[in-house]
Amino acid sequence: FDRYSTMLDTLSETYAELLPQLEWVSLGGGVAFTSEDYPLEKFAQKLKAFSQRFEVQVYLEPGDAAVSESTDLVTTVLDIVHNEIDIAIVDSSIETHMLDLLEYRAEASLKGSNQGEYPYMIAGKTCLAGDIFGTFQFKSKLKVGDQITITDAGGYTMVKMNWFNGLKMPSIVVKRLNGTHELIKTFDYTDFKNNLS
Repeated sequence: FDRYSTMLDTLSETYAELLPQLEWVSLGGGVAFTSEDYPLEKFAQKLKAFSQRFEVQVYLEPGDAAVSESTDLVTTVLDIVHNEIDIAIVDSSIETHMLDLLEYRAEASLKGSNQGEYPYMIAGKTCLAGDIFGTFQFKSKLKVGDQITITDAGGYTMVKMNWFNGLKMPSIVVKRLNGTHELIKTFDYTDFKNNLS
């Protein structure tokens, strides 16, 4: 928040004469205002003061903040191979389903503990050499058919998904407040074919 506050102060000082001439201003995105410890009240007050001072409508591009911790990518182990470490190959891919991991060179977050005694590299099933979700510690040995749930997968899963290697897109399922799951959309070969140029 402190850096964002400083940025608003700098904008206010630098463009004090220009801002009142505008109807609105976009302050971009990348602000993790939905994070647990983010000072949301201070953030809202700062934005309101900026808006009122210059009589402009303020827009934010919430992006990832709007969907943080809202989406899981449920994968299934297809095969387990060994190359210096056990590698679990899953029915997903960072290239097709979680491109932000590849772009930001980040490691996925898994549901459950990462404190077990069995290390596995979790890899996607494409031909991409860097199709790796990360290396994690599991409490028991993985086997074909096990599900691995990747958390916080909503940021770019749908908007940047692609059909690299013809990999099927994950189905979209909503978990309702009463705990039931509702299948919203599935993808098949027709979707792949329709996306070809």
